Amino acid sequence: MSARIIDGKSIAAELRGRIAQATASLTAAHKVTPCIAVVLVGDDPASTVYVRSKAKAVAEAGMRTFDRKLPAATNEAELRAVIAELNADRAVSGILVQLPLPPQIDAHRIISSIDPAKDVDGFHPINVGRLASGLPALVPCTPLGCVMLAKTVHTSLAGFDAVVVGRSNIVGKPVAQLLLAENCTVTIAHSKTRDLPAVCRRADLLVAAIGRPETVRGDWIKPGATVIDVGINRVAGEAGKPKLVGDVAYDEAAAVAGAITPVPGGVGPMTIACLLLNTLRATCAQNGLAEPAI
Repeated sequence: MSARIIDGKSIAAELRGRIAQATASLTAAHKVTPCIAVVLVGDDPASTVYVRSKAKAVAEAGMRTFDRKLPAATNEAELRAVIAELNADRAVSGILVQLPLPPQIDAHRIISSIDPAKDVDGFHPINVGRLASGLPALVPCTPLGCVMLAKTVHTSLAGFDAVVVGRSNIVGKPVAQLLLAENCTVTIAHSKTRDLPAVCRRADLLVAAIGRPETVRGDWIKPGATVIDVGINRVAGEAGKPKLVGDVAYDEAAAVAGAITPVPGGVGPMTIACLLLNTLRATCAQNGLAEPAI
């Protein structure tokens, strides 16, 4: 068996195109333009590159963005004051505080200080609780992208035996909640799970989000299963050159699975696309407008 490759790059590009059309219509009809404020504390190189790529995607979607770059020595009170200012700014539809934050700042308190209606990362406790309760909410972007990718393979996920490997607040737990909402039977597995390979082998849909390179082997995969690999790990490649691999041993798994996301080019592109989608949805909700069909 040779697995179908789920091309996250092209799927995300199509989604961004639909979002750009909806944004243009929103601006033309209601004189409202989505705007996201990105707050970056310090000069972490990876965060800086990621913020730059987000800004480019936001501009291409016809949205507005502005960055608030703060020095690494910024304290928690100063950052909270910036967030309070953005919460009160009606022109700002979404607020994203780039993680990780410097050690002197408590990330949980900062996330909790964001207006839940502007929490386009979907991490605020109110949005987390609404997701768990089955209520409308802004949901984390990477989990949302995972489910959207799975649904490009299967029109309906109802009745699927889904296994999520990883229990983080950022991916594992919210993707499990989203899959429950799709009427899957969901198992959350993790490092303490007994006989993890056997648990994975029963999955019709396997989501790997553990942050360990190529941990999930080919013989862990149920023949014909759909595999969504969230992992992005930098390892040594040929001649010592670094390369990116996922949490799944791709070549082994692709020989068994029915469909699989590559790394890179799978889940990653969907994260920024779903950030744009959340920003569009937040803008509509804040202005009492119907959410466009995307």
